[in-house]
Amino acid sequence: MSGLIQNNVIMVRQGDSFAINISLKEDCKPVDLTGASVLMQVRDEAGNLKFSKSGTQVDVLDGKMAILLTPDETNIDVGDYVTDIELTFADGSVHTIFPSNPNQIATLRITEQVTK
Repeated sequence: MSGLIQNNVIMVRQGDSFAINISLKEDCKPVDLTGASVLMQVRDEAGNLKFSKSGTQVDVLDGKMAILLTPDETNIDVGDYVTDIELTFADGSVHTIFPSNPNQIATLRITEQVTK
């Protein structure tokens, strides 16, 4: 529940759960995500994989999926990590949906926690 998505940055407090809700539309109509999958990867500056997370189907006919981050996944060192979210359709086509601008890199920012 705790976290924030702004521009190309996902901010989550260290050790917290966070749901990244995805709602896809094209020409103001929901995209049918039947048979689709979504994958998020998070890497450090050196390119080392910190974690990879598959999405969950919410309402595929209405274009809705989610990535549910767990406390174990967000319990990494405080700092900025590079990330993206890719959508793979049933026909095998792949689309990076976050960040939406192909000229930008997205960031997962883990902020400091007080309660441990």
